[in-house]
Amino acid sequence: MGWVMPLDGSAASAVAMLALGLFGEPTAVLAATPAAVAAAAANAPAAAPTAVPSVPSAARAAAPAAAELNPPPQAKDWADLAKLPDWSGVWTYSITDQERRIKTDPVPWKPAAAAQIRKLEAAEDAGNPKGLFVNCLPEAMPSWMLITHNALEFLFTPGRVTLLGESDGNRLRRIYTDGRGHPPDPDPTFHGHSIGHWEGDTLVVDTVGILPQTYIAVSEAVGLPNNGDMHIVERIHLVSKDILHDDLEITAPHVLTRPWKTTRIFFRQRARKYDIVEGVCLQGSFSESTDADGNSVYVPAPQTEAGNYVPPR
Repeated sequence: MGWVMPLDGSAASAVAMLALGLFGEPTAVLAATPAAVAAAAANAPAAAPTAVPSVPSAARAAAPAAAELNPPPQAKDWADLAKLPDWSGVWTYSITDQERRIKTDPVPWKPAAAAQIRKLEAAEDAGNPKGLFVNCLPEAMPSWMLITHNALEFLFTPGRVTLLGESDGNRLRRIYTDGRGHPPDPDPTFHGHSIGHWEGDTLVVDTVGILPQTYIAVSEAVGLPNNGDMHIVERIHLVSKDILHDDLEITAPHVLTRPWKTTRIFFRQRARKYDIVEGVCLQGSFSESTDADGNSVYVPAPQTEAGNYVPPR
């Protein structure tokens, strides 16, 4: 595994610090060379002869702060889930309401953004829609909650609510409910970093750290990238036994004049025909074929510029 080189004075202190920085415990120096020892000793402050400790200090041996760990759930944590509202089953969107809210909850676009939206609307009305989601990237936040037509389900586990969406494996949101905050500088992602807490039977979700390229969309053909610094607050709650509302407040200072408040409606489906099945977006970009050796393979399928599949002639 390695060897221990006995040292005295400042050399021992320097090498101990080197080992501590590399391995976390100054009990041994692995594969140390004389040159490395000399360099470490030269840069170390003068010190009285000190023995290299053979066991970690109490501070070093202490476990990391509890806030940095995901503790294993206890029996009570699982039992507490039964106190939460029942969001089981599969939920489908009200497409009619999505379309209605384009007029009842208009997006407060900035003037330059509004001009781009008018061009997209004109292209859609002319039968030549742009198609915002034809490249198999996630619909992402907030468009997933705003305009998708695919089903989703909620999974409750201790400290977290997980949203799983139909259509592709990249439709997944993790909402942490264990009391943590947002990272000070989160790495931007398609769905952002979400934390939540319960206010009665309402799940309040706060999301930041969303990629600037994700769309604020009102349809699959009309929408714009948020362009950064977006912040989303949601209040998700049942309004009746099988109807769920997601009240969203979207702040996107680069494209919106003010926070946009809107609601989306979901219906619970219990019939097994609505169970979410596997979907792989990129599969639509390929055709089934057979190679020269008789193996079943996929080959690229021809597509239009808008991403639509061109059927074989």
